[in-house]
Parts: sequence; structure tokens; C-alpha cells
Amino acid sequence: MAGQNQFVVPQFLDVESKIIGPITARQFLIMLGVLLVEFVIYRIFLNLFIVLALGVPVLAIGLMFSFAKVNGQPFHFIVLNFIQTFRKPHLRVWDKTLSDSDIRTFLQKVEEEVVAPRVRKAPLERSRLNELTLVVNTGGVYASDEDV
Repeated sequence: MAGQNQFVVPQFLDVESKIIGPITARQFLIMLGVLLVEFVIYRIFLNLFIVLALGVPVLAIGLMFSFAKVNGQPFHFIVLNFIQTFRKPHLRVWDKTLSDSDIRTFLQKVEEEVVAPRVRKAPLERSRLNELTLVVNTGGVYASDEDV
């Protein structure tokens, strides 16, 4: 197999790189944001029951967004697709603003301009080509039998 180039084909392109143990950068940033929100809730309310009532759902949602996968896709992609689906109209209506006369004008055939075929000259015969070569090489001194 000498002389053949071998190329390494990259694999696992969809796997995110791990930064802290089994946690990816995306998961780390989401959990950091969730812990920041949890701290703000704790500092604002300072009541254990209110902190638990607000903090546990926020923590659960943060865990879902950072670690849950649906059909191999991260959960936040599923949520984004869900939001985009509901922003689009559910019913598509054909707005027919063209009248029948407008449609008839579009359906009329337009006569195309006929282009004349190019006229080609007959190719030079070999004997005539040889005579022309002699005329050029001799500087016009040579005269063929047809020219006389």
C-alpha cells in the first residue's frame, strides 16, 4: 500500500467536549445560571418555605435544560422547536387575488423569435490549403492555376 494516501475520517462530531468531568460547557453554564437564580431567590425572600417553593421548580427546570435529551437532542432544542411551531400560523389560506382575465393573459403563449441558423463556410480542401500556404510562404510570388 505504498504510495496511497490515507486520510483520517473524523468521528463523533456531535459529541460535545467535556470540561469538568462528565459535564460539558453548555451544561456548566446552564447550571451556573440556575444556581445564580437560586441565590437571588434566597436573598430576596429569606423564608425557607418560599425559597423551597420557588427554588425546587427552578432547579428542576434547570436540570432538564442542562441534562435531559429527547431523541438524542438537548432539551432546549426541543423547546425552541416547539416555540417556533406555535409561532407559525396553523391554517394556510390561498389568497386568490388574480381574476380570470389575469390568468388568461398569463396563459397566452408568447411567440418566440426564430433565430436563423448560422451559415458556415465549406471547409478548405487540402489541395487549396497547400496552395494558400505556398502563396503566404513565397510572399505572393506564387500564383495558383485558378488565379491566372
